[in-house]
Amino acid sequence: MNPYENKRRWKYLLLAFAVVIASGSLLYTSFLVRGIARSERTRAEVWAMSIRQQFYSDDNDFIKFVTDVRDSLVVPAIVVDEIGDIKFVRGLDTNRTYLQDPVNQAGKKKKKFDPTYFRAQLEYMKSQHEPIKINIFSNEYWLVYYQDSALLTQLKVFPYIQLTVIAIFLLVAYTAFNSSRKSEQNQVWVGLAKETAHQLGTPISSLMAWIELMKDKFSAEDDPLIAEMENDVKRLEIVADRFSKIGSKPILDVHFVYDVITEYVNYFKVRVSNKISFEVKGDQSLKAGINVPLFDWVLENLMKNAINAIDNTGNITLEISLTAKKQIAIDVTDTGKGIPKSKFLTVFQPGYTTRKRGWGLGLSLTKRMVESYHDGRIYVKDSELGKGTTFRIILNNRTNG
Repeated sequence: MNPYENKRRWKYLLLAFAVVIASGSLLYTSFLVRGIARSERTRAEVWAMSIRQQFYSDDNDFIKFVTDVRDSLVVPAIVVDEIGDIKFVRGLDTNRTYLQDPVNQAGKKKKKFDPTYFRAQLEYMKSQHEPIKINIFSNEYWLVYYQDSALLTQLKVFPYIQLTVIAIFLLVAYTAFNSSRKSEQNQVWVGLAKETAHQLGTPISSLMAWIELMKDKFSAEDDPLIAEMENDVKRLEIVADRFSKIGSKPILDVHFVYDVITEYVNYFKVRVSNKISFEVKGDQSLKAGINVPLFDWVLENLMKNAINAIDNTGNITLEISLTAKKQIAIDVTDTGKGIPKSKFLTVFQPGYTTRKRGWGLGLSLTKRMVESYHDGRIYVKDSELGKGTTFRIILNNRTNG
């Protein structure tokens, strides 16, 4: 199995496991909430019945007992009569239970309910539970509305707060871990690249010296074979130079994008099958900050990728244009087998490849060189299976700079 696919599968399994844990926590909490809600309904019914019992009993001791039981079982509640006037309240804000009215005829201050506060509380209770009906007399009844206790309310909210805190912790931990892992990967990659450039330096210098010696010894200044050997050695120098630039910010010089692309395409196309045609088109006046050796590497990777996607005969087109945001867009389009939409992001991951002998580093390296070294972007603009793919490179416009 592809290493990247295996890693992604493990991520999905861990995510599924986390969802199972979260769902289990919510279900169990919901079970507890339902149990407490039933208990509070019973408490509200007991309180309601205690009110009714006061109208039917003359035993003061029994009424006191009922009242004590009632007060010990009370949940926040409001009792209204048939027309909706508030008769009793329990368990609400004691500071707002009453307002003081002017002194009545008996010389005592009359008390009444705070209408704004209690109407709001009553509407809230109506939205929470069905009322408990108590018959006061044969032709009269009251309704008892109640709300969840503070404990039940907190229990309902607690699992969401808990899961949110856990999610934030996991996100921070994952971000820190991922950043550390990427930093380690970058250090390994940079060290490997620079060591490769260093190791190539000695044999390249030796080859150049041997070629010069062969020219002098055999008077072969104009020999075409020697000339091709020189071209290959120069190519090795370019490759070594590319690797040496990895890990350090390269110098970007302002170049005409069309000229840089055309020059490399002319070099590249004579080294591949003549059944594949190349075309460079678009605005020739656009300039961008480019490190030519590294950008040539970007083009090489994209065009090699396009050639691998083309079965036998096909076309590769490189088009330069200006986007709506005044940035430079370079579209590399092939007529190959295409990429599934589900793989548009995956193709840039290290290790992803559709070739049996591929390392899956070409497009990953290309993305790094475009985004990290040229301050640009690269993505799959469009692809259709059996018809081809378009990769788009975005560079900052330096035409007037």
